[in-house]
Amino acid sequence: MAGDPYKELGVSRGASAADIKAAFRKLAKELHPDKNRGDKATEERFKRVSAAFDILSDPDTKSKYDTGQIDADGQPQYRGYSGGQPGGGAGMGTGGFGGFGAGGGPGGRAAFEDLDLDDIFGRFGGGGRGRAAGFGRGQDVRATLEISLEDSIGGATRRIQFSDGRTLDVTIPKGATNGQTIRLRGQGTPGRTEPGDALIELRIAPHPVFKVEGADLTMDLAISVPDAILGGKVECQTPDGPVSVTVPTGANSGQTLRLKGRGAFAGGARGDLKARLIVTLPDVIDPILHRVAQDWRANRPYKPGKS
Repeated sequence: MAGDPYKELGVSRGASAADIKAAFRKLAKELHPDKNRGDKATEERFKRVSAAFDILSDPDTKSKYDTGQIDADGQPQYRGYSGGQPGGGAGMGTGGFGGFGAGGGPGGRAAFEDLDLDDIFGRFGGGGRGRAAGFGRGQDVRATLEISLEDSIGGATRRIQFSDGRTLDVTIPKGATNGQTIRLRGQGTPGRTEPGDALIELRIAPHPVFKVEGADLTMDLAISVPDAILGGKVECQTPDGPVSVTVPTGANSGQTLRLKGRGAFAGGARGDLKARLIVTLPDVIDPILHRVAQDWRANRPYKPGKS
């Protein structure tokens, strides 16, 4: 039988939810099996501490424990039905489970309709979180993992650290999307019957080059004046590495080159990469380019945006 949850966590009965959580985190870091491999005594203590937190971290089970409806193991405190006969009272009656056969009702048996089934069965498995009153599946733990755009597209393995000091290697699948949750079975809080899971939410970090627009990516591609006038092959960065693209003759800033299938993922399909051309002058203007521009302005004037 488990000890008093308050004593297991080292907190008073008037402790706040924040105090209970802080106490559990401190003990979990000290006692976690990953840090105490082979130490059975510490492992058992960790299980008791986890079970205590399972009860006290949930307002419903904490209230039931405080009012004596469940014990330190999360099991219901059964009510006996004495029917006014000696030997009744709380706990297991002399007639068996929950006072069956012990006085009350015709023939000395408690009427089935009088039994409080919620007290007897205690909402086993309720709430979907494996609380202590549900026979001990551990709690799920949640964390957020920031990954790069390249990780989301090509897949990767990244390490994450939890608040209790544990670290896990997380496999990022190809085509992962922002906000996607990865479930790691059995990597949550230990429980009496089985551990909970770890739920890792992926967050794609902003990229210095690419901007995400649904399944597509956009970027600015700087090109030289000669490449803009004459056209030709230039190198373009993509999430999969640099590729060669063709700039058309007489290209202008604002024109877009579309690279099929080089974008991000959405709905299981990969989008395109749209490279917006930016005609860029050199940092230092070459004298020849300067003379050509002077002659061009004097003898071949034109107004941008008009044919």
